[in-house]
Amino acid sequence: MQVRQLFDPESSSYSYLLWDADTLDAALIDPVRNMVGRDIQLIREHGLTLRYTLETHIHADHITGSGILRSAMDSIVLVHENCRAKCPDVLLKDGDLIPLGKGKINVIHTPGHTDCDISFTIPGVAFTGDTLLIRSCGRTDYQYGDAGILFDSVTGRLFKLPDDTMVYPAHDYSGRSFSTIGEEKQHNSRLASGMTRERFISIMNGLQLELPRSIHDAIPCNLRCGLADSDEAVTSH
Repeated sequence: MQVRQLFDPESSSYSYLLWDADTLDAALIDPVRNMVGRDIQLIREHGLTLRYTLETHIHADHITGSGILRSAMDSIVLVHENCRAKCPDVLLKDGDLIPLGKGKINVIHTPGHTDCDISFTIPGVAFTGDTLLIRSCGRTDYQYGDAGILFDSVTGRLFKLPDDTMVYPAHDYSGRSFSTIGEEKQHNSRLASGMTRERFISIMNGLQLELPRSIHDAIPCNLRCGLADSDEAVTSH
């Protein structure tokens, strides 16, 4: 399966375009609304058919492009069943397999940053959303976050993947594009081997971070797949 990493500099967000090289069926993980034009151009340049947009969670720091892409490219929107949104076409649960061409995308429920976080895996690669970042992890102080549950998700689920599994996160603020499970087990400042659950909870509960600037606009809009109440259907050109 082919993977293209895409970046939104405004929110330091990564999106990931996946496609089957034989059938040219594609999926886009965590699309960003203000980068939809770029994404559509890339999809058309490669002759792909966008089947799905996949959300790792309901984002608080940017607005998703999934609703616009659904209208423009006849794709379907998939999110975890805990998302509390009515706009998705498919609600996912742990262990689901999403067919893409001749391959499949595996769904792993990895809550803790929020209660609807999921990670997606294909052979050799994990798309970890905000659950596991490069040398860090997502915060746990809103959207039903829970530090203990996040610790369990990473150490009990993601760290059970092979050490050479590539880690592609939803964000990075230091110019890094990928890591591996083995690197994060050894070097992650919050979750490396030797960190106890109790110590991790204490660290996360003591962060006292400011809320994302866009949280009050982004979350309600993302519960509508990134579409404002006034949005009209978007068609392809």
